[in-house]
Amino acid sequence: FEIDPIWTGAILSILLAMVIIGGIKRIAAVTSKIVPIMGILYVIGSLSVIFFNIDNIGESFVSIFRDAFTGSAAAGGFLGASFAYAFNRGVNRGLFSNEAGQGSAPIAHASAKAKDPVAEGLVSILEPFLDTILICTLTGLVILSSGVWTEKFENNFARSDLDFVVGEYNDVDSEDRQELYKYLNGISDTEIKRYSGTLQVVDGQAQTNGEITILHARSVAEDVRFVIAGEDAYNGQVRIENGNLIKEDIQVVGKSLVHSAALTSLAFANGYFGDYGQYIIPITLLMFAFSTAIAWSYYGDRAVVYLVGQKGVMPYRILYVAGFFWASFADTTLVWTASAVAIVLMTLPNLLGMILLHREMKSTVKSYWKDFGDADKKK
Repeated sequence: FEIDPIWTGAILSILLAMVIIGGIKRIAAVTSKIVPIMGILYVIGSLSVIFFNIDNIGESFVSIFRDAFTGSAAAGGFLGASFAYAFNRGVNRGLFSNEAGQGSAPIAHASAKAKDPVAEGLVSILEPFLDTILICTLTGLVILSSGVWTEKFENNFARSDLDFVVGEYNDVDSEDRQELYKYLNGISDTEIKRYSGTLQVVDGQAQTNGEITILHARSVAEDVRFVIAGEDAYNGQVRIENGNLIKEDIQVVGKSLVHSAALTSLAFANGYFGDYGQYIIPITLLMFAFSTAIAWSYYGDRAVVYLVGQKGVMPYRILYVAGFFWASFADTTLVWTASAVAIVLMTLPNLLGMILLHREMKSTVKSYWKDFGDADKKK
């Protein structure tokens, strides 16, 4: 909506502070209103795209199951992905998505006023089902059936997805596509090497002289421009080291594939709502992200109490809100990488604990269903 991110972050930080200071009761009251609204809105938007592109649904399902085990072949501007790439992305996105097995959600469930722990456990099982089986499947079908995942769009290039390689390649020539596929998927026998050196830029246009290819988001970038402050064409030299752009104050824009929320927004515009459909994503994403921030603030809250006692809660909350505000306008690539590692470090001991306690869990569940059956017979 072209709102300065720093203002968005400031307003949401104030709202976040107001919620988490109120403790678990206020957190529950707020999230119990946000979650149903965002869920219903997202499902309606998804179905509007799926039914609009109903002829493509069959092939979409086929590609999901086929490419999950073989990797996806090149299609349109997309240069293809190996099984290893698909597996890696599937697992880490899945962990970020539903938190299953991490041991985080039980912190909130432990605070619930339930008659029996098994009953609360059954409620918790519903969460990853709704999140992953329902919401993520709908998202996948929306993106695949709309076809936008193979198309290039004008966008701002993220540094983490930007790569400069030696030689001139395109995504039309079959041999070039094969070499690029090998390079992007880390196959050792590729001839492509990352570029290191100086690149001359005139009126925003890189003078590659057919010696360099710019890649972005697993595609060959087109109409690439180097700009300053998002508008002024850059003139001068830029330093490239091992395929990475070094100069910090330059933004690279052009046409390439897009991914994540931007891709989903474009897909939602290919439905019955037309261009208005793309607004469903920023609205629901706002609610998804804000409710997640609220929930995770409580997890950290409980961890701080365990480690240092109640005296550490307020400093933690201040630090948490400050981090939330900073993340609204900063480059969080490093943060995402660190969080991916932290999730593994959190999940492994939790899974070990579940394995060691599996007999107790099995016995508790068996006892619950026996008591449930006996109560049902009395009725």
